[in-house]
Amino acid sequence: MKNMAFLFVTSLVLLACNSTTQTSPEPTNDSTTMTFKKADWINNTDVYEVNLRQYSQEGTFNAFLKELPRLKDMGVSTLWFMPITPIAQKNKKGSLGSQYACSDYTAINPEFGTLDDFKSFVKQAHEMGFKVIIDWVANHTGWDHVWTKTHPEYFEKDSATKDFKIASGMDDIIELDYKNPELRKAMIDAMRYWVLECDIDGYRCDLAFWVELDFWMEARAALEKTKTLFWLAENDPLEHPDYYKAFDACYTWTWMHKTADFYKSGQDKKMLDTVLHRYDHLEGGPQGIKLWFTTNHDENSWNGTEYEKYGDAAQALAVHSCTWDGIPLIYSGQELPNKKRLEFFEKDVIAWTGTNQLHDFYKTLLTLRKTNPALRTGDSAVANYVLKSDADKQVLAYLRKNGDREVLVLLNLSSQPANFTLNPDHLVGTFKEVFTNTQQDVNTDKTFALKPWEYLVYQK
Repeated sequence: MKNMAFLFVTSLVLLACNSTTQTSPEPTNDSTTMTFKKADWINNTDVYEVNLRQYSQEGTFNAFLKELPRLKDMGVSTLWFMPITPIAQKNKKGSLGSQYACSDYTAINPEFGTLDDFKSFVKQAHEMGFKVIIDWVANHTGWDHVWTKTHPEYFEKDSATKDFKIASGMDDIIELDYKNPELRKAMIDAMRYWVLECDIDGYRCDLAFWVELDFWMEARAALEKTKTLFWLAENDPLEHPDYYKAFDACYTWTWMHKTADFYKSGQDKKMLDTVLHRYDHLEGGPQGIKLWFTTNHDENSWNGTEYEKYGDAAQALAVHSCTWDGIPLIYSGQELPNKKRLEFFEKDVIAWTGTNQLHDFYKTLLTLRKTNPALRTGDSAVANYVLKSDADKQVLAYLRKNGDREVLVLLNLSSQPANFTLNPDHLVGTFKEVFTNTQQDVNTDKTFALKPWEYLVYQK
């Protein structure tokens, strides 16, 4: 949603930056000591964001079903649907409104189909091996949400207008009041509904840090009595690392913006090295998983496509997202690749051509993630080494290692060719490049050549 993530990004700048039932551990009185069971499938997963409205002319669950074989072949594991709930009509934006201005937490947006359509979709997706998570907007609703009539006490009030409080100055949404224990219970019941009714596998929680952490702790403890879910927070842990207490993974907003600044302004690569170092030394240790991305629905619509932001560096940064410690996010149409900004409040279908030029690019990377345990995330058995070379001002080189399995990644983050030799530390044996199948024995030859913005990915 333009509204929320735009302000989230702004706040970062201002701050300077398996469907197996599990029993959750009993909550303790001290929320800081609460621990949760993690779904075992998230260590090798990826996330593909589905903008259903713009995915096809029909824009429905049933129309999206035909994409599943293609996405499965590409290696996609987890499908994240932008909000599927109906949109408030009062004070809505544009002709269709924002999907992040909900009018009913336990109903389906008729634009996308019916509840039975979604249940059938999830069932078929599960049968094909996908996981399905949905967007959850807990901080606010639209102006004519059903609770505004049935439970107006669930909302914050504006002392000046005596009406509902507008969420951070955006006039199509209003704030919920998490000081009200009944609101918390109702929200958790609504989240539980989708697990019980549709068997979803988790939640991507919109602007998670705008909602009190103790609510998320309470919600997770309650829902895990039904099913162990994947909890993904739209929250940068460099700003709010404590949200790892409730969430499995958090967004790397700072990295996404710093890489754009780096490309556009020709800044020193040391700046990127510093940001990566900060993420690698966050609270939460190896269990604090990062979500890496170059675009998403907000970025594409409001700040530009990945090619506007990164130009020739876009694919190298996508390689980084898929191979650095964490989970990669792929947005609808990146495999095309989509090079237009999609409207947010209007119908604006992705201009599919029938030929997805980056299908095999992503297939190679996502398959490597699934088959090579060196790319597992949230796993203390995996060691990550940043390798030194005589081209450190241009090249980001790193090795990921799990036992005798290793993945070597070389990224030329510059507009100049790079001919370099890697420091021998940690690097022995014969490696095969995954895109070209060429082999290199690094015992005898640690020299490499990269064209501007080129990348090489090897596995031992």
